[in-house]
Amino acid sequence: MIAAYVTALVASVLLLKAHPTAHPVSDMLVADIAATLLIFIFSISFRNSSIYDPYWSVYPIFIAWWWTFTYWGEGNIYRNLAVLVLVTIWGIRLTWNWARGWQGLADEDWRYRKLSEDTGRMYWLVSLSGVHLFPTLLVFLGCVPLYYIFRSEAPFGLTDLVAVFITSAAVLIETIADIQLHNFRKLPPGKRPKILRRGLWSWSRHPNYFGEISFWVGLFLFCIPVYSPGNYWLISGALAMIALFVFISIPMMEKREKRKEGYDKYQKEVSMLVPLPKRKR
Repeated sequence: MIAAYVTALVASVLLLKAHPTAHPVSDMLVADIAATLLIFIFSISFRNSSIYDPYWSVYPIFIAWWWTFTYWGEGNIYRNLAVLVLVTIWGIRLTWNWARGWQGLADEDWRYRKLSEDTGRMYWLVSLSGVHLFPTLLVFLGCVPLYYIFRSEAPFGLTDLVAVFITSAAVLIETIADIQLHNFRKLPPGKRPKILRRGLWSWSRHPNYFGEISFWVGLFLFCIPVYSPGNYWLISGALAMIALFVFISIPMMEKREKRKEGYDKYQKEVSMLVPLPKRKR
């Protein structure tokens, strides 16, 4: 796994240095896709698409640090440092949360196994397009605002404070939700309830997804000072993340969890995404 990601990141650096194009964003996109293709080769070689899973949280750190050093001295130093620290903490935490639950090259996400069973010999194409390239493009859209943030000379103001609060709260929510889920899964089968309904999970059926969505929304808010009709499209990353979780990830999880006894009651009483007080039946 380490070899795969070192190879991908080194390839990104070489591409960014050797073949600059007309715009730094397009340069980064080319490097991002090239790194994804290398990770895909490792996934195919080891027959495990979960090799791609850390990419979601590793590559944004690379993007943030690359553009920080590239444009150091430009933009507002307080905003830039705040964004860099938040992205780094978010990425390290999310990567660590994945790492502590991954059991090695024989361990593959159940969703990938199901896709493999459903598509058979064409799974390589499904894996390339749906498991690797599609998430890469979504995450890249979410990271594009970083380029404009790091180059913005707008004063650090109230909007930035709101963005810091939302993004920090999002990371905290994700952290608490993941810890509660991790501790729940560690309980002995005889003592573990079928459904986690404590802590944040008593307020939302998917608090970790709510935290993830909030992080990308908060990241977009940092570029509000440079927002104008000419770059309205910068919100597309945050909207894409919302669509991904609401229309793909959550329905898949709900369909799987619904097989558990009592989940129907859980759905009626607890909000799907946004943490809310328990509803009366």
